[in-house]
Amino acid sequence: MSAHCMLTGAQPAFGNTISHSHRRTSRRFDPNIQTKRYWLPSEGRYVRLRLSARAIKTVDAIGVEAAVARIRARGVKV
Repeated sequence: MSAHCMLTGAQPAFGNTISHSHRRTSRRFDPNIQTKRYWLPSEGRYVRLRLSARAIKTVDAIGVEAAVARIRARGVKV
């Protein structure tokens, strides 16, 4: 599975590594994706989410119910 956040939609960015001689080679900037399990009280079950570190902080702030609602609004199956 690709490095993709379910909540924020963060995905890899691409750029160049520039050496001392200024030679450019392609590289990839991956978001810090973590798999985290949350208890979803409304459904009485755990959900396993692939979130970036920033999105985990967002879930802590807004709550898991609101976060799952946002994820489903983006069209991602939970």
